[in-house]
Amino acid sequence: MTMARAICYIVGAVGGRSARKAGAFTRFSPDRADGEEGEGISKELRTNENIRVREVRLVDENGEQLGILPVKEALRIAFERGLDLVEVAPTAKPPVCRIMDYGRFKYEQSKRDKEARKKQRVVSIKEVKMRPNIEDHDFTVKLRNAERFLKEGDKVKATIMFRGREIVHAELGRKVLDRLADAVSTCSAVERAPKVEGRNMIMILSPKNEALSPKNEAQG
Repeated sequence: MTMARAICYIVGAVGGRSARKAGAFTRFSPDRADGEEGEGISKELRTNENIRVREVRLVDENGEQLGILPVKEALRIAFERGLDLVEVAPTAKPPVCRIMDYGRFKYEQSKRDKEARKKQRVVSIKEVKMRPNIEDHDFTVKLRNAERFLKEGDKVKATIMFRGREIVHAELGRKVLDRLADAVSTCSAVERAPKVEGRNMIMILSPKNEALSPKNEAQG
């Protein structure tokens, strides 16, 4: 992390008096934007009296640089403002500290993490099994199940089960799978084309985002 990024990094809104604990630690990801998910460098950073260096480069709660100050002076300024001193760039020379409301920062970070978890959707694979000579009524039932699974945001594993010498007429199973894929083409895409595996033929369908039900679309 460069000095410029450390100095310019803004951590949420500040204000009010925070609950302060000597030697408290916070998890802070200086390389990750607010609300951004994915890989970031998350480090344990020191706050308040646990910052054990002689001097720091101080940035106030509004992003204004206050220069290089003794750490005791930086603590005094933070405490007078009812805020906390957080070491946001410990490897800089000297370390960069920011004045912020630590309690509010933790609260907002918790909210962002909670919202991110809500938006995460676990995609599972549901299977529909058919025979190469499936009757129209049974096919309709399987089709409805597949449509429901796809609109709920799940993938569908469509399996044709061959018995005895039926495997020599694998093209019949391929026709059934192609028929299914065509019937659900408005809400799915073929992720994996039909392929024979042992005595089965398998095809994987994945849902289209625009076809998800309102509840699942909000999660996706």
